[in-house]
Amino acid sequence: MAKKEDIDPDTLALIEWCTEVEGFLVAAGATLREAQGYIEEQAEWFTDQFYEGLTPQEAAKASLNEP
Repeated sequence: MAKKEDIDPDTLALIEWCTEVEGFLVAAGATLREAQGYIEEQAEWFTDQFYEGLTPQEAAKASLNEP
């Protein structure tokens, strides 16, 4: 993986945001591995939520309510 200083600020912010989402998914009962896998599988959806301005908690909650 690229060094932290090689990552553009928007990408770094998205990664940090996803890490926070991960914490909320774990708090809701997912294992860390499940949360990470889910975020990876739904990366496009989570990226959209990030750019739409949802907080990590809102995004986690919304993802748990998806059918």
